[in-house]
Amino acid sequence: MITKKRKVANTKVDANKAYSLKEASTLVKEVNTTKFDSSVDIHVRLGVDPKKADQAIRGTVSLPHGTGKTKKVLVLCTPDKEAEANAAGADFVGLDEFIQKIESGWTDIDVIVATPSVMPKLGKLGKVLGPRNLMPNPKTGTVTNDVANAVKDLKGGKIAFKVDKVGIIHASIGRVSFAPEKIAENCQELINALIKLKPSTAKGTYLKGVSMASTMSPGIMIDTKSVQN
Repeated sequence: MITKKRKVANTKVDANKAYSLKEASTLVKEVNTTKFDSSVDIHVRLGVDPKKADQAIRGTVSLPHGTGKTKKVLVLCTPDKEAEANAAGADFVGLDEFIQKIESGWTDIDVIVATPSVMPKLGKLGKVLGPRNLMPNPKTGTVTNDVANAVKDLKGGKIAFKVDKVGIIHASIGRVSFAPEKIAENCQELINALIKLKPSTAKGTYLKGVSMASTMSPGIMIDTKSVQN
């Protein structure tokens, strides 16, 4: 059942048109159908084969205007790092007690930072953390001895991205309450990061398609030429 609001929103988006990033960032606000401050998401189809190790694109980017959402950060570390993690603003800090909680099914967190020395203890949590993309990883900066900077980055708008099995990157880059300029700048920052990660072995068109949408609202196609500086 399509709601009246969604029907009206659908009429404002031309499904056959590729909008400029500037146009899309304005339009995504106009076609929002929710009463809450929806997430603005970007979906980027890349010309890569994720089955090949060198084309399994993943990384992090610090959005200039943040995501609009405060992440709950758990730091798993030895006692000598706990004060540093707490001072940086981590929501939860510890080790064995949190490992036990996670084993019991607790996952009320958005990201986990761990020091390299405690990673062997996290191996048994793979079945819980893996499917939820919560397992710390050196490539995303969540396995580090510099827990203070990791926490500050995550709280300040650093996001991780990873290509899915069909070659698409999905990422939240803000909220509909953001000014169009901020939505556009956050989106461009993500695209720039993806372009820098283009593997030399990827043939043909790299940025195959980009679309933007807010929660429960129609998707807006973006002209890839407008995001390639």
